[in-house]
Amino acid sequence: MAQHLPIKIGLSQRFECSYLSDREEQLLVILDPSCYTPQGFEALLKQGFRRSGEQIYRPHCPACNLCKSIRVNAPLFTPSRSQKRKLNKVKDFTVAISTTEKPAYFELYTRYINERHADGTMYPPDRNQYDSFLLCRWMPIHFLELWHDDVLVAVAVTDVMNNALSAIYTFFDPDYAHLSLGSVMIMKQIEHAQEMDMQYVYLGYQIDECKKMRYKKQFLPAQQLCNDHWIDVICM
Repeated sequence: MAQHLPIKIGLSQRFECSYLSDREEQLLVILDPSCYTPQGFEALLKQGFRRSGEQIYRPHCPACNLCKSIRVNAPLFTPSRSQKRKLNKVKDFTVAISTTEKPAYFELYTRYINERHADGTMYPPDRNQYDSFLLCRWMPIHFLELWHDDVLVAVAVTDVMNNALSAIYTFFDPDYAHLSLGSVMIMKQIEHAQEMDMQYVYLGYQIDECKKMRYKKQFLPAQQLCNDHWIDVICM
């Protein structure tokens, strides 16, 4: 697969891994302007790349290859028994789709980071950091909103391409954390892909050695990128 990568690629400096404290992280960064389109990004998603703000990157760590791209086969997805229970808990909630970012999102993001990730790299929440992380001028984005009556409960930032969605980030009201909203919003994105007749929902990187990043294998059928080949995820 490497022979199909764009010619213009940069390599970042090494820095402390965000997920595994005993590792260093390094990134391949796409420098070819022609790749910065929905079509170009969708092709790169198939090669394990991801978007953060305006930048397309892929882990290229010196002594680690534990980050595995994972995607859900949306048309074939059926919630498991436990996932149905999670969906049932929000059956009276409503989902709305916005194609534009709203001021209420940053307010919700601020609460989420302050109460859920005060020990992380995104604390303290900052408007410039929020914009540079989630928004993108060259990518159509759908903001999936979850509402409980007149309360905005969660937002899933989702890239929209020809045959795939890419889940970028979800943040939610900490008062509703008991509803497993991270999982709920993944399923809402899968439902959105089904409604749009799309094949895949890309969930980013599965990291089995990181407790917070193991959950993505729960959404089956799925495929994981291993040694440049997409293989079926057999079980959790």
